[in-house]
Amino acid sequence: MRIGFIGLGRMGGNMVRRLLRDGHEVVAYNRSPERTREIATEGAEPAFTVRELVDKLPKPRTVWIMVPAGDATEAQIAELMDHLESGDTIVDGGNTNFHDDVRRHAELARQGIRYVDAGVSGGIWGLQNGFCLMVGGDPEAVAPLEPVFRSLAPVDGYLHAGAPGAGHYVKMIHNGIEYGLMQAYAEGFEILHASDYNLDLARVADLWMNGSVVRSWLLELLGRAYKSQGQDLERLKGWVADSGEGRWTVQEAIERDVPAPVITISLQTRFRSRQDDSYGAKVLAALRNEFGGHAVRES
Repeated sequence: MRIGFIGLGRMGGNMVRRLLRDGHEVVAYNRSPERTREIATEGAEPAFTVRELVDKLPKPRTVWIMVPAGDATEAQIAELMDHLESGDTIVDGGNTNFHDDVRRHAELARQGIRYVDAGVSGGIWGLQNGFCLMVGGDPEAVAPLEPVFRSLAPVDGYLHAGAPGAGHYVKMIHNGIEYGLMQAYAEGFEILHASDYNLDLARVADLWMNGSVVRSWLLELLGRAYKSQGQDLERLKGWVADSGEGRWTVQEAIERDVPAPVITISLQTRFRSRQDDSYGAKVLAALRNEFGGHAVRES
Protein backbone atom coordinates (compact mmCIF):
# COMPACT_ATOMS: atom_id res chain seq x y z
CA MET A 1 0.00 0.00 0.00
CA ARG A 2 1.14 3.56 -0.70
CA ILE A 3 0.64 5.94 2.22
CA GLY A 4 1.73 9.42 3.26
CA PHE A 5 3.34 9.84 6.65
CA ILE A 6 3.77 13.14 8.51
CA GLY A 7 5.97 13.21 11.61
CA LEU A 8 9.25 11.31 11.78
CA GLY A 9 10.09 11.49 15.47
CA ARG A 10 11.22 8.57 17.61
CA MET A 11 8.01 6.60 17.06
CA GLY A 12 7.01 7.99 13.67
CA GLY A 13 10.36 7.26 12.07
CA ASN A 14 10.35 3.68 13.32
CA MET A 15 6.77 3.18 12.13
CA VAL A 16 7.84 4.23 8.64
CA ARG A 17 10.80 1.84 8.81
CA ARG A 18 8.53 -1.03 9.81
CA LEU A 19 6.17 -0.28 6.92
CA LEU A 20 9.04 -0.15 4.46
CA ARG A 21 10.37 -3.48 5.69
CA ASP A 22 6.97 -5.04 4.98
CA GLY A 23 6.88 -3.77 1.41
CA HIS A 24 4.69 -0.67 1.70
CA GLU A 25 5.50 2.51 -0.19
CA VAL A 26 5.77 5.53 2.11
CA VAL A 27 5.90 9.19 1.16
CA ALA A 28 7.43 10.86 4.21
CA TYR A 29 7.37 14.46 5.39
CA ASN A 30 8.76 16.12 8.50
CA ARG A 31 8.93 19.81 9.37
CA SER A 32 12.67 19.33 9.94
CA PRO A 33 13.96 18.33 6.49
CA GLU A 34 16.96 16.53 7.98
CA ARG A 35 14.70 13.74 9.23
CA THR A 36 13.03 13.51 5.84
CA ARG A 37 16.38 13.14 4.11
CA GLU A 38 17.45 10.51 6.64
CA ILE A 39 14.39 8.29 6.12
CA ALA A 40 14.76 8.72 2.34
CA THR A 41 18.11 6.92 2.54
CA GLU A 42 16.20 3.93 3.97
CA GLY A 43 13.68 3.68 1.15
CA ALA A 44 10.95 6.24 1.81
CA GLU A 45 10.04 8.74 -0.89
CA PRO A 46 10.76 12.21 0.50
CA ALA A 47 8.41 15.18 0.42
CA PHE A 48 9.44 18.60 1.65
CA THR A 49 6.02 20.24 1.71
CA VAL A 50 2.56 18.95 2.53
CA ARG A 51 1.43 19.72 -1.02
CA GLU A 52 4.29 17.66 -2.42
CA LEU A 53 3.34 14.76 -0.15
CA VAL A 54 -0.31 14.87 -1.24
CA ASP A 55 0.64 15.16 -4.91
CA LYS A 56 2.75 12.01 -4.69
CA LEU A 57 -0.14 9.88 -3.40
CA PRO A 58 -2.69 8.07 -5.58
CA LYS A 59 -6.38 8.84 -5.08
CA PRO A 60 -8.05 8.13 -2.74
CA ARG A 61 -5.16 9.22 -0.55
CA THR A 62 -4.28 8.13 2.99
CA VAL A 63 -2.13 10.34 5.22
CA TRP A 64 -0.99 9.24 8.67
CA ILE A 65 -0.20 12.07 11.11
CA MET A 66 2.25 11.31 13.93
CA VAL A 67 2.82 14.67 15.62
CA PRO A 68 2.17 15.92 19.20
CA ALA A 69 -1.48 15.95 20.20
CA GLY A 70 -3.35 19.22 20.53
CA ASP A 71 -2.43 22.36 18.63
CA ALA A 72 0.22 20.68 16.47
CA THR A 73 -2.22 18.04 15.25
CA GLU A 74 -4.98 20.58 14.70
CA ALA A 75 -2.64 22.75 12.64
CA GLN A 76 -1.44 19.77 10.60
CA ILE A 77 -4.98 18.67 9.78
CA ALA A 78 -5.92 22.22 8.80
CA GLU A 79 -2.96 22.37 6.43
CA LEU A 80 -3.79 18.99 4.95
CA MET A 81 -7.38 20.05 4.31
CA ASP A 82 -6.09 22.68 1.88
CA HIS A 83 -4.94 19.82 -0.36
CA LEU A 84 -7.08 16.74 0.28
CA GLU A 85 -10.28 15.84 -1.54
CA SER A 86 -13.47 13.93 -0.84
CA GLY A 87 -12.72 10.24 -0.37
CA ASP A 88 -9.28 10.78 1.19
CA THR A 89 -8.43 9.54 4.70
CA ILE A 90 -6.56 11.08 7.63
CA VAL A 91 -5.18 8.80 10.35
CA ASP A 92 -4.22 10.46 13.65
CA GLY A 93 -1.72 8.29 15.51
CA GLY A 94 -0.86 10.78 18.26
CA ASN A 95 -2.09 10.77 21.84
CA THR A 96 -5.24 12.73 21.04
CA ASN A 97 -8.15 13.22 23.42
CA PHE A 98 -11.04 11.08 22.19
CA HIS A 99 -13.42 14.05 22.43
CA ASP A 100 -11.33 15.75 19.73
CA ASP A 101 -11.61 12.63 17.57
CA VAL A 102 -15.40 12.69 17.72
CA ARG A 103 -15.45 16.38 16.79
CA ARG A 104 -12.95 16.00 13.95
CA HIS A 105 -14.72 12.98 12.52
CA ALA A 106 -17.94 14.98 12.22
CA GLU A 107 -16.20 18.07 10.81
CA LEU A 108 -14.20 16.16 8.21
CA ALA A 109 -17.15 13.96 7.22
CA ARG A 110 -19.01 17.07 6.08
CA GLN A 111 -16.21 17.58 3.55
CA GLY A 112 -16.12 13.94 2.51
CA ILE A 113 -12.85 13.18 4.33
CA ARG A 114 -12.57 9.98 6.33
CA TYR A 115 -10.98 10.14 9.78
CA VAL A 116 -9.42 7.27 11.73
CA ASP A 117 -7.95 7.50 15.23
CA ALA A 118 -5.12 5.11 16.10
CA GLY A 119 -3.81 4.74 19.63
CA VAL A 120 -0.22 3.52 19.37
CA SER A 121 1.82 1.83 22.10
CA GLY A 122 5.30 0.42 21.80
CA GLY A 123 7.64 3.34 22.28
CA ILE A 124 11.16 3.12 20.95
CA TRP A 125 10.93 -0.70 20.94
CA GLY A 126 8.13 -0.76 18.37
CA LEU A 127 10.41 -1.21 15.37
CA GLN A 128 11.74 -4.46 16.81
CA ASN A 129 8.65 -5.77 18.61
CA GLY A 130 5.78 -4.15 16.72
CA PHE A 131 3.34 -1.47 17.78
CA CYS A 132 0.14 -2.25 19.64
CA LEU A 133 -2.62 -0.47 17.71
CA MET A 134 -6.02 0.52 19.10
CA VAL A 135 -8.07 1.90 16.21
CA GLY A 136 -11.34 3.80 16.09
CA GLY A 137 -13.41 4.86 13.10
CA ASP A 138 -16.12 3.88 10.68
CA PRO A 139 -15.66 0.33 9.32
CA GLU A 140 -15.53 1.55 5.72
CA ALA A 141 -12.63 3.86 6.66
CA VAL A 142 -10.72 1.32 8.75
CA ALA A 143 -11.00 -1.79 6.56
CA PRO A 144 -8.88 -0.52 3.61
CA LEU A 145 -6.08 0.35 6.05
CA GLU A 146 -5.80 -3.03 7.71
CA PRO A 147 -2.73 -4.08 5.68
CA VAL A 148 -0.90 -1.09 7.18
CA PHE A 149 -2.16 -1.79 10.70
CA ARG A 150 -1.14 -5.44 10.49
CA SER A 151 2.33 -4.56 9.23
CA LEU A 152 2.87 -2.16 12.12
CA ALA A 153 1.52 -4.47 14.82
CA PRO A 154 2.79 -7.81 16.11
CA VAL A 155 0.53 -10.83 15.75
CA ASP A 156 -2.78 -10.09 17.53
CA GLY A 157 -1.53 -6.57 18.27
CA TYR A 158 -4.17 -4.68 16.26
CA LEU A 159 -7.81 -4.10 17.18
CA HIS A 160 -10.56 -2.06 15.56
CA ALA A 161 -11.95 -1.01 18.93
CA GLY A 162 -15.10 0.70 17.70
CA ALA A 163 -16.62 3.97 16.53
CA PRO A 164 -14.68 7.24 16.03
CA GLY A 165 -12.71 8.03 19.18
CA ALA A 166 -12.74 4.45 20.48
CA GLY A 167 -9.09 3.86 19.57
CA HIS A 168 -7.80 6.83 21.52
CA TYR A 169 -10.25 6.10 24.34
CA VAL A 170 -8.78 2.61 24.80
CA LYS A 171 -5.25 4.05 24.55
CA MET A 172 -6.13 6.66 27.20
CA ILE A 173 -7.21 3.99 29.68
CA HIS A 174 -4.15 1.90 28.71
CA ASN A 175 -1.91 4.79 29.73
CA GLY A 176 -3.83 5.37 32.95
CA ILE A 177 -3.23 1.73 33.90
CA GLU A 178 0.42 2.20 32.97
CA TYR A 179 0.66 5.05 35.50
CA GLY A 180 -0.56 2.75 38.27
CA LEU A 181 1.73 -0.12 37.32
CA MET A 182 4.78 2.11 37.18
CA GLN A 183 3.95 3.69 40.53
CA ALA A 184 3.61 0.28 42.19
CA TYR A 185 7.01 -0.80 40.88
CA ALA A 186 8.54 2.52 41.98
CA GLU A 187 7.22 2.19 45.52
CA GLY A 188 8.17 -1.47 45.88
CA PHE A 189 11.71 -0.98 44.63
CA GLU A 190 12.16 2.09 46.81
CA ILE A 191 11.37 -0.06 49.86
CA LEU A 192 13.84 -2.69 48.65
CA HIS A 193 16.46 0.01 48.11
CA ALA A 194 15.95 1.39 51.63
CA SER A 195 16.11 -1.99 53.37
CA ASP A 196 18.95 -3.19 55.63
CA TYR A 197 19.72 -5.97 53.18
CA ASN A 198 22.37 -5.52 50.50
CA LEU A 199 20.04 -6.36 47.65
CA ASP A 200 21.00 -6.45 43.99
CA LEU A 201 17.89 -4.81 42.53
CA ALA A 202 18.72 -5.73 38.92
CA ARG A 203 18.86 -9.38 39.94
CA VAL A 204 15.60 -9.04 41.86
CA ALA A 205 13.94 -7.59 38.76
CA ASP A 206 15.36 -10.40 36.62
CA LEU A 207 14.23 -12.99 39.17
CA TRP A 208 10.67 -11.71 39.13
CA MET A 209 10.62 -12.02 35.35
CA ASN A 210 10.72 -15.80 35.76
CA GLY A 211 7.46 -17.29 36.93
CA SER A 212 6.40 -14.41 39.19
CA VAL A 213 2.87 -13.01 39.04
CA VAL A 214 4.34 -9.46 38.84
CA ARG A 215 6.46 -10.14 35.75
CA SER A 216 5.92 -7.67 32.90
CA TRP A 217 7.69 -5.78 30.16
CA LEU A 218 7.90 -2.75 32.48
CA LEU A 219 9.74 -4.87 35.04
CA GLU A 220 12.10 -6.09 32.33
CA LEU A 221 12.83 -2.49 31.37
CA LEU A 222 13.49 -1.59 35.02
CA GLY A 223 16.04 -4.38 35.20
CA ARG A 224 17.71 -2.95 32.10
CA ALA A 225 17.79 0.50 33.71
CA TYR A 226 19.48 -0.82 36.84
CA LYS A 227 22.11 -2.61 34.78
CA SER A 228 22.93 0.43 32.67
CA GLN A 229 22.68 3.14 35.34
CA GLY A 230 23.32 1.43 38.64
CA GLN A 231 20.72 0.76 41.28
CA ASP A 232 21.09 4.17 42.94
CA LEU A 233 20.07 5.81 39.63
CA GLU A 234 22.34 8.71 40.54
CA ARG A 235 22.33 10.22 37.06
CA LEU A 236 18.56 10.68 37.08
CA LYS A 237 16.48 13.42 38.66
CA GLY A 238 13.14 12.20 40.02
CA TRP A 239 11.17 14.54 37.75
CA VAL A 240 8.32 12.74 35.99
CA ALA A 241 6.23 14.31 33.22
CA ASP A 242 2.73 13.35 32.16
CA SER A 243 1.53 13.60 28.57
CA GLY A 244 -2.16 14.01 29.31
CA GLU A 245 -3.74 10.58 29.12
CA GLY A 246 -3.53 9.99 32.88
CA ARG A 247 -5.38 13.24 33.53
CA TRP A 248 -8.03 12.36 30.95
CA THR A 249 -8.43 8.90 32.49
CA VAL A 250 -9.05 10.40 35.91
CA GLN A 251 -11.49 12.93 34.43
CA GLU A 252 -13.35 10.14 32.67
CA ALA A 253 -13.50 8.11 35.87
CA ILE A 254 -15.07 11.09 37.63
CA GLU A 255 -17.55 11.60 34.80
CA ARG A 256 -18.55 7.90 34.94
CA ASP A 257 -18.63 7.71 38.77
CA VAL A 258 -15.95 5.02 38.66
CA PRO A 259 -13.52 4.90 41.61
CA ALA A 260 -9.93 4.96 40.35
CA PRO A 261 -7.77 5.70 43.41
CA VAL A 262 -4.58 4.02 42.20
CA ILE A 263 -4.47 5.86 38.87
CA THR A 264 -5.44 9.13 40.55
CA ILE A 265 -2.73 8.91 43.21
CA SER A 266 -0.18 7.87 40.58
CA LEU A 267 -1.00 11.01 38.60
CA GLN A 268 -0.74 13.19 41.71
CA THR A 269 2.63 11.64 42.52
CA ARG A 270 3.90 12.77 39.13
CA PHE A 271 2.79 16.31 39.94
CA ARG A 272 4.67 16.12 43.24
CA SER A 273 7.84 14.94 41.49
CA ARG A 274 8.04 18.24 39.66
CA GLN A 275 8.10 20.36 42.83
CA ASP A 276 11.56 21.13 44.18
CA ASP A 277 10.07 22.29 47.47
CA SER A 278 6.39 21.57 48.05
CA TYR A 279 4.35 24.49 49.35
CA GLY A 280 1.88 22.00 50.79
CA ALA A 281 4.70 20.36 52.77
CA LYS A 282 5.65 23.78 54.12
CA VAL A 283 2.07 24.28 55.32
CA LEU A 284 2.17 20.91 57.08
CA ALA A 285 5.47 21.79 58.79
CA ALA A 286 4.10 25.16 59.88
CA LEU A 287 0.97 23.60 61.35
CA ARG A 288 2.91 20.94 63.26
CA ASN A 289 5.14 23.66 64.67
CA GLU A 290 2.17 25.83 65.68
CA PHE A 291 0.06 23.22 67.43
CA GLY A 292 2.76 20.95 68.83
CA GLY A 293 5.98 22.87 68.80
CA HIS A 294 7.50 20.26 66.52
CA ALA A 295 10.89 21.10 65.04
CA VAL A 296 11.06 22.69 61.61
CA ARG A 297 13.93 23.11 59.17
CA GLU A 298 14.63 26.59 57.88
CA SER A 299 15.31 27.02 54.17
